[in-house]
This record gives sequence, structure tokens and C-alpha cells, in this order.
Amino acid sequence: MAKNIKDVKVGDSFTAKEEVDRYRAIYYAGASGDFNPIHIDPEFGQMVGLGGVILHGLCTLGFAAKSITDWTGDPGALKKLKCRFAKPVHLGDVITTEAKVTAVEGSRATLEIKVTNQDGVDVLTMVSAEVGE
Repeated sequence: MAKNIKDVKVGDSFTAKEEVDRYRAIYYAGASGDFNPIHIDPEFGQMVGLGGVILHGLCTLGFAAKSITDWTGDPGALKKLKCRFAKPVHLGDVITTEAKVTAVEGSRATLEIKVTNQDGVDVLTMVSAEVGE
């Protein structure tokens, strides 16, 4: 882990932001193979009541994962990540990830994480992660 676990303390925190650009859902569809029309067809997204295209939930979770690995400086330091997908994310949204260290035991730290859109709405809930060596 680039961030030495010995230097991490309960209460440490970080914040990261990601803007969902207009092509993000198409990029993610290509990478994941998930071409569900709710993710790539604005008219279909409107028709089913989603207000247009919505981002893949796992792409939103990927934003949270990236914020953690940016903070640690080591993608291999992320040992566990879990969440509940709560609200749709739309193209143009700005996703904010706020994390706080809630426990440090041995070579592992536990993070509680809040993931919201630009309106302060939780798009992921019950988000937690474990980082370490």
C-alpha cells in the first residue's frame, strides 16, 4: 500500500468528485458488454420513466473504488468494497465520494463512505470498504 497503513488513523478522511460525461454510459457499455437500452438509448430511458439514460450502477461504484485507490496510491490496497445501489445516476451528474476511516486493526483500515450526486442525494448507500496490505 503506497499510503502506509501505520500512518492511517481513525477519523482520516478524503473527498473526490467525478463528472458523468455524456459518453460515460456508452464507454461502460462497451467495456462491460451491458447494452441494456436504459443505459444507451435516451428515448427508451424516457419511455420507462427514468428521465433518459442512466449510468450503470457498477460504473458508479467504480467511481467510489477509484477514489479509494487514488487515496491509497495502490489499487491492490482495496481489499473489500460493498454498497447498495439507491438512486439512478444521469449523464451530467457530478458524483461526490466522501470517505472516513472508522477503524484500524493491524494492517487493515475500514472506511465508511457516502456517495451523492450534485443535489446531495445518496446514489449509493451502506457503502463501506476495507483497505490494507
